[in-house]
Amino acid sequence: MRWFGFGFNAFGQICDGLNEAAGSDVTEEIRVLRPTELDSCCCCSKISGVRASWSRRATVHEDGDSCVCVAGFDAASSSQSCGVSLSLGCKDASISEQHLTLAFPDRIESWDLQRKDQTPSWSTETNTQSESSSGCPLLNLPLVPGGYIATKPPLFRSLSPHLKAKSLALGGDHAVLLCASGAVYTWGLGSHGQLGHGGLTSEEEPRAVEALWGMSMSGVAAGGWHSVSISDGGDLYLWGWNESGQIGLPSRGLRKTMQQRSSQQAGALCQDADVKSGEEPQEGEKHEDVFISIQAFPALLDVTPSCEIRTVSCGSRHTAAVTTTGDLYTWGWGEYGQLGHQTLISSDEPQRVEFFREQQMRVVDVVCGTWNTFAAVVKEEVPNS
Repeated sequence: MRWFGFGFNAFGQICDGLNEAAGSDVTEEIRVLRPTELDSCCCCSKISGVRASWSRRATVHEDGDSCVCVAGFDAASSSQSCGVSLSLGCKDASISEQHLTLAFPDRIESWDLQRKDQTPSWSTETNTQSESSSGCPLLNLPLVPGGYIATKPPLFRSLSPHLKAKSLALGGDHAVLLCASGAVYTWGLGSHGQLGHGGLTSEEEPRAVEALWGMSMSGVAAGGWHSVSISDGGDLYLWGWNESGQIGLPSRGLRKTMQQRSSQQAGALCQDADVKSGEEPQEGEKHEDVFISIQAFPALLDVTPSCEIRTVSCGSRHTAAVTTTGDLYTWGWGEYGQLGHQTLISSDEPQRVEFFREQQMRVVDVVCGTWNTFAAVVKEEVPNS
């Protein structure tokens, strides 16, 4: 399995500067437009997982002596305080702007990336065997026994055991929890409809997303102010802020920006067309454009052509989904190239990233950073003719 990254690269989280191996499409230091294969950074073993924040990227290496490497802002200092030697044996990791959390078979440690401490700022012992034998699902970060690790202090937050948490996605200021039963709970800031309860109020405690009740979900993701869930059947439900088209519904601001760009590029001819398009409809005609800025209830998103979604991830204002056939679709804000279409254009409609299909690669996983995207691929097997 190989990992590729594209989008925001101001701190070298994808590639270090203008990497010649990445080709001429790496047009600026802060933007990587062409999907570029990640370097293993600190060790020779292959990358098994990627975690990303705004300025950093953590890679998990599980071949041989498993470890975690950090790239991006102040990576050298991060490696000195909590780098490869202290992460040996680590099986999972999560990273924020302030903390790197490492999951070992017998313990979990959170390290402050802004300090040079030689000891973790928070740690706890774990007993994986007792968790699996008790009937509770094995936990993946940010879930830990009894609760989860937040991106801001206090680091440890407790969760009621009756929720039987299966996975947890942390957004800008909200959380989306998937239970073992397939139910979805949300809490935190609700000002952009990101909790999915139909209003804009916040919730201090986990509350079930009633619109999804009765439908078993298999995955969840959270962006800056939007949320996503995948049903067992591979359907995609999204809710929250749609300012950049990140939930895949028509965005007035995005369409207006696209029209302005078209007008500037085409000049007077295009301006005439804009005047005509702004005229009142003729008798018997209707304007059918409907724009959504906030979607406070989960909405089913149709991805064309029809397909089943395998996994999904959210950036601050963009979304990426992998289908069961190995295609990657992206939509939302794209001004750093994080949509993978080798442009800086945003989109409120899911579009397939053609690069991987052209390279005969099948995408198997995707992880979004705040303004960038990382995709795991395997070589597509071509049947013998």
